[in-house]
Amino acid sequence: MEYSEIKALKSFSENITVRQYGRGCFIINGPEKIDIEMARKGFEEIAGLVINGGYDLVILDEINIAIHFGFLTVQNLVNLIKKKSDRLELVLTGRQANQEIIEIADLVTEMKEVKHYFTNGVMARKGIER
Repeated sequence: MEYSEIKALKSFSENITVRQYGRGCFIINGPEKIDIEMARKGFEEIAGLVINGGYDLVILDEINIAIHFGFLTVQNLVNLIKKKSDRLELVLTGRQANQEIIEIADLVTEMKEVKHYFTNGVMARKGIER
């Protein structure tokens, strides 16, 4: 889905490449086999870009959730981190970060939800979340 942050990134500069993998939101109904296949193909493509260079910054948005749901293994990500160029900044986001990823990372920040309007039934708003 094209969320607001995706639209914003695309509008900032032609020097930003955005790639999304998957078919939509699986959190409510759970992932299907096709979701896992799409995530793995996307990871393979991105891994090639990370290893072969050409980028200064790569953000793997919600990669920790992908691992948590079993789309990828922790070892997949550990191997990628170990193979990346020293000049590449690799940013990993998402809840449920695996302890092995936390240990190998150079910087870890934890954001904790205190209160969220979604729990009170407020859906994604145009211009903010979608």
